Amino acid sequence: MVAKKRKNPYIPGIAAMNFKPDLDWTKSQAKKLFKESDSKIPVDKIQYQDCIQGMKTLPESCMDLVVADPPFGIEFSTKENLYNRNSDFVPDGYKEVSPKDYSEFTTSWIQEIPRIMKNTASAYIFSGWTHLKEVLDAISHSKLKIINHIIWKYQFGVFTKRKFVTSHYHVLFCVKDSKKYFYNKIEHYPEDVWIISRKYRPGQVKNRTKLPETVVSKCINYSTKPGYIVFDPFMGNGTTAVCAKANYRHYFGFELNQNLKEIINQNLTNTELGKDYVPYNDLLPTKEELAKKYPAVRKELSKKSQTK
Repeated sequence: MVAKKRKNPYIPGIAAMNFKPDLDWTKSQAKKLFKESDSKIPVDKIQYQDCIQGMKTLPESCMDLVVADPPFGIEFSTKENLYNRNSDFVPDGYKEVSPKDYSEFTTSWIQEIPRIMKNTASAYIFSGWTHLKEVLDAISHSKLKIINHIIWKYQFGVFTKRKFVTSHYHVLFCVKDSKKYFYNKIEHYPEDVWIISRKYRPGQVKNRTKLPETVVSKCINYSTKPGYIVFDPFMGNGTTAVCAKANYRHYFGFELNQNLKEIINQNLTNTELGKDYVPYNDLLPTKEELAKKYPAVRKELSKKSQTK
């Protein structure tokens, strides 16, 4: 079988210069979609209960996106100094899952996810390498399909003497229907390795772990439209809710630790609706920026300037 030839040769720099996002909205359009959206459930709510039991009460096909960063399954109480965490700034009530129970726990919550997802929905499931096998096994026995195994690379890890430092996280991009899931390609060459730094927040009261808002917002921007509902079964500090609100999306989720309620409410109060939303076309590199990187773009821009 002979592959079809392109009508025009693919030139990376030129393709990047001509790229436009699949879908885009002005700030006023995004806000309008947010205000006019409809839902089967009350939105912009967080319920303080076990997520597995909570998900059983939700109607079918009510969520547009799932962002889940479950417990690690390791004993943080013995490692807080290694992870540079001062326990004085960690609220009481955090419940870790023991390693021996992790497989059953993971299977239980992941099995509930597909039922509440719309056919167009996606799920981003975060995992360290320690229990990646359990997460992958649970996904394989659910009605989810993995589209990408993303690596999130951050800037630091725990110091080691006889092994390489772990400085990455796994992000499993899953869907319910591989033909119908929503995906908005907002950059020309979106890679499956995300190099995004963690921010240090010394002196801030927070849950034991916190995803960077840049990581969560990336999931939201690629896999939802303004007004869509983002679901997080493990709300923690409320990062997913904050990112949803800041990007004109609705949120809903569960959190087991009642002691985090004040922190979450404060984080949401401090977040102005739509504060981080920028039309995607405005985030693309300019022609001048591309010209510095690609000789083909410099040549094309030079040619156009000469014909004026």
